[in-house]
Amino acid sequence: MSNLQLRVLSAIVLAILALGLTWFGGLPFRLLSAAMSAVIFHEWTRMSRPEGAAGLGFLPEALLLIFICALIAGLQASLMLSLVAVLFAITAVAARLRNVGQWDASGLAYAAISGLSLSLMRDNDHSGLVAILFLFAVVWATDIFAYFVGRAVGGPKLAPSISPGKTRSGALGGAFGGVVAGLALAAAAGAGNLALLGLVALVLSIVAQAGDLFESWVKRRHGRKDSGTLIPGHGGVMDRVDGLVAAAFALYLIGWISATAEHPAHGLFPA
Repeated sequence: MSNLQLRVLSAIVLAILALGLTWFGGLPFRLLSAAMSAVIFHEWTRMSRPEGAAGLGFLPEALLLIFICALIAGLQASLMLSLVAVLFAITAVAARLRNVGQWDASGLAYAAISGLSLSLMRDNDHSGLVAILFLFAVVWATDIFAYFVGRAVGGPKLAPSISPGKTRSGALGGAFGGVVAGLALAAAAGAGNLALLGLVALVLSIVAQAGDLFESWVKRRHGRKDSGTLIPGHGGVMDRVDGLVAAAFALYLIGWISATAEHPAHGLFPA
C-alpha cells in the first residue's frame, strides 16, 4: 500500500469516527474533545521536553487532568475559560521559578484551547452540529485542495524555512476549496447569510493553513519530522488536527463576538 493510499484510508476512518461523535454531540463529543486535548499535550511535551530533564515533574499533567475532568463534566464556558487561564498561569509561574522554559505552559494552553473550542462550538443543539460540520468542511477541503493543487501546479514555496513542501499555489487552491466546501455545507443546511459565511470560510481556511505552519515550526524547532506515530500515514494527532484546532478557535471567537461565549454557534447558524 502506497503512502498516499495509507493516508487516505486513515483519513476516512478518522472522518467517520469524528462525524459519528459530532452527530451525537453532548458527552460523546466532549469525550472526543478531551481525548484530543490529552493526546495533543502528550505529543507536544514529547517533542519539547529535553531528554532526562526534571522539568516540572507531573504538575502539567495533573493540571491538564483537572481541565479534562471539567471539560467532560460540561462546565459553563465562563468557568472553563477562567480555568484554562488559571492553569496556564500556574504552569507558567512554576516554569519561571524552576527556570525550565515555557514550553509546557504553552503546550497546556494549546491543548486546552483546542479541545475547549471544539466542545463549546458543538454545544448540544442543531446550530452547534451545523457549525462543526461547517468547520470540518472548510478545513478538510482546504487540506485536500492545498495538497493536490500544490502538487499539480507547484511554483514558489509558501514558507520554505518552516515547511518546504508547501507552495503558494497550494495555499490559494486550499483557500478556494475551503470556501466552496463551506458555502456548499451552509447552503445544504439552509443558512441564509451565505455572503458572511463565505467570508468566515475564507478566514478559517487561512487560519487553518497558519495553524499547520505553526505546528511545522514547533516540530522544526525541536528537530522532529512528525509529532508522533499514532495515525498511519499521517504521524501524530497534532499532524492531523493542527489546522483544525486553529480554525476551531477562530470560529469560536467569531461565534462569541456574534452571539455569546456559551452558545457561539447561534450567531452564525441561528436555529
